[in-house]
Amino acid sequence: MQATGSSEVQVKAQGGAPASLLVRLLRLREFALIVMIVLIGLVLQAATGRFLTTANLNAIMLGFATSAIIVVGMTSALVSGGFDLSVGSVFALGGVTAAIALRADIPIGLSILIGVGVGMLAGFITGTLITRAGINPFIATLGMMSIARGAGYAITEGSPLANLPKDFFVYGQGQILGVPNLVVIAFLIVIIGDILMRRASLFRQIYYVGGNEDAARLSGINVNRVKLGVYTLSGLLAALAGVLSVSRFTVADPGAGTGEELRIIAACIIGGSSLQGGKGTVFGGLLGLIFVGFINNGMVLLRVPVYWQTLAMGAILLLAVGFDTLSQRLQQRAQRAKT
Repeated sequence: MQATGSSEVQVKAQGGAPASLLVRLLRLREFALIVMIVLIGLVLQAATGRFLTTANLNAIMLGFATSAIIVVGMTSALVSGGFDLSVGSVFALGGVTAAIALRADIPIGLSILIGVGVGMLAGFITGTLITRAGINPFIATLGMMSIARGAGYAITEGSPLANLPKDFFVYGQGQILGVPNLVVIAFLIVIIGDILMRRASLFRQIYYVGGNEDAARLSGINVNRVKLGVYTLSGLLAALAGVLSVSRFTVADPGAGTGEELRIIAACIIGGSSLQGGKGTVFGGLLGLIFVGFINNGMVLLRVPVYWQTLAMGAILLLAVGFDTLSQRLQQRAQRAKT
């Protein structure tokens, strides 16, 4: 049984020139994305004259830093053969929970852990519904999306929470050698997530489950445990992103993160993840997020009305899913032709 997500593991397992060729083909999409991102940047710079300025690039990095954290969890969910529609709501709930703890004079570190813990709990419940109750991931995560969003509004009565300790803001507003702390934290999480997905045997099981669940089960992999871990991780990272967002903006808004799940899914699919499961990388998801972020920022600089930006986001999602579906069909045809 082979996973289809990490080229480097395939090289070790298969060896030889064919594997090296496969590695190059798998990386072609990421390379093409990098080229497209560079071209988009140059075009937008020519059109606006201020896209590639330091201030604007810093704003873009800060804008998608928390989303990059969520990408790690969403990539693992997509690779496992599912997805998580609740990340936007858990993002808001984690931030709101941490803010309530802070306002109750609970130490900052413990308040952060409480906010993240709520996200873990939400992900654990979702994973349990999927693995134990056999509920489809779409229904389970859609239900958790409503529950988490409703809980956030209920405990705040729909009002943003402010007046938080100033020491808490260092995570979202401080800098290390001129680089925002939020960007550094997101970068470290993405790097660690990408390495684990490529190298760690425990995380490699996610690819096996997504590639062929029955074969994974027959090979001795505890499929339910893998899926439970995936959704717990997704909830944890979404809540952590929400807590860091509160630290940046100084206010916990129960409506934060609305529509974030679609943006993240689109970014991951653009970066090479598949709705069919079994393939995708965290680095590819990050590139997809940068691609989407460049387009959104470019539309802002070009003064495109916000409702057109929403329309463009929906179109990008449809195109990404359509491209993924088409590529899957072409691969299946090629496999049938060989057999």
